[in-house]
Amino acid sequence: MIKEIIVVEGKDDTAAIKRAVDADTIETNGSAIGDEVLRRIALASERRGVIIFTDPDHAGERIRKIVARHAPGCKHAFLPQEKALYKGDIGIENASPEAIRQALSELRTETADDAGEITWEDLMEAGLIVHPDASNRRLRIGKLLGIGYANGKQFYKRCTSFRISKAEFMAALRQMEEELEA
Repeated sequence: MIKEIIVVEGKDDTAAIKRAVDADTIETNGSAIGDEVLRRIALASERRGVIIFTDPDHAGERIRKIVARHAPGCKHAFLPQEKALYKGDIGIENASPEAIRQALSELRTETADDAGEITWEDLMEAGLIVHPDASNRRLRIGKLLGIGYANGKQFYKRCTSFRISKAEFMAALRQMEEELEA
């Protein structure tokens, strides 16, 4: 049984989580998160902890930000888009139990002080921003770091708020470069 309560978008996501692990969930009912749901999430965060596990798409990212703002200190699970894709639909409900367990084994915890080691210049030098293939490179390295895909500004925020170390970043960058050369 997972101690924390997993925040998902809907009933199908809850069903997918329950196929993979023994856990309780709170459903946001999509991006129209009501005050009552946010209060339940904040209470869950105080009492048991919360894992935010939303779809790897724009709407899921929006929900993740809203929940994290109302319940600081949450853990985050990220699922790569290709593991959540079925017939053009992206969602946690499409992921295999193995993919869900993998994402839940690689949780990241956001910190309030944004004191990570990665700098904006590191991202520029790595070709993750201001580069013709920056979007694809962020997708690849985000997967390796377990922080998901994000635009440049959000990627930087994730690196700092999840305290990605310089060593961890450089190792993922080397692995990405080796994969691109192969």
